[in-house]
Amino acid sequence: MMEILNEVKIKFLEEKARNIRISIIEMLAEAGSGHTAGSLGMADVFALLFFHSLKHNPSVPEWDERDRLVLSNGHICPVMYAAMAHAGYFPTEELLTLRKFGSRLQGHPHREFLPIVETSSGPLGEGLSQAIGMALALRMDKKENNIFCLMGDGELDEGQVWEAAMQAGKEKLGKLIAIIDRNNIQIDGTTDQVMPLEPLAKKWEAFGWHTEEVNGHDFQALNMAIEEAKKVTDKPSIIIAHTISGKGVPEIEGDFRWHGKAPSNEEAERFIALLKDK
Repeated sequence: MMEILNEVKIKFLEEKARNIRISIIEMLAEAGSGHTAGSLGMADVFALLFFHSLKHNPSVPEWDERDRLVLSNGHICPVMYAAMAHAGYFPTEELLTLRKFGSRLQGHPHREFLPIVETSSGPLGEGLSQAIGMALALRMDKKENNIFCLMGDGELDEGQVWEAAMQAGKEKLGKLIAIIDRNNIQIDGTTDQVMPLEPLAKKWEAFGWHTEEVNGHDFQALNMAIEEAKKVTDKPSIIIAHTISGKGVPEIEGDFRWHGKAPSNEEAERFIALLKDK
């Protein structure tokens, strides 16, 4: 039976997402560099994953029964680091070491530095292939772990993504759930300007995937899409999550120029004040 999120749980997730966004802004301002737009836009997805959907245990990070999380678009690692810290994997104070020399929190994640960071990422387009390898290995071992792969829509310009999509469809990897951050921007402009992707859902369906499209800021819709994907056993699943880049800070929402720009200290103070007033 599909679990419907009640009002209390939704309020809880909204608060977690708000705290994650505040942490993202604090750590990027302290670092003086990094990726703001996508990180803020995916805060709701990561709040749902780390505080509801993922099977994981911060007290035992290497728990064999954990779900696997692959962050293919590694440049939005601030949102993953913030979610991990708020979930209890390491102190939130460590977030302020982002991108500093010797820090575990590099500008793109390194799998040997932090628990449950399953892959190192940076070059776009590789995460889905890595997730497929994990899914095949777990199936060989007769394991039932789910594998979540997070991707940006801009990285779908990479041909390797579509080779991987064919492979996953061929292998009928029912434990693989991919989530696309469909925010319609990339570093040089909108995705429509750089490389149009539509009809995106039909493309994934043609490659043999169970496909859903949802509002990436609607916890109930996201939860239902993930729960539905978990029930599909004969094909991989893709959730196209329509998000707003820079979500939570109206003056930067939807602005591709914030793809790889960090806020100044003055901007960070203003952005955080906006989030705290909500």
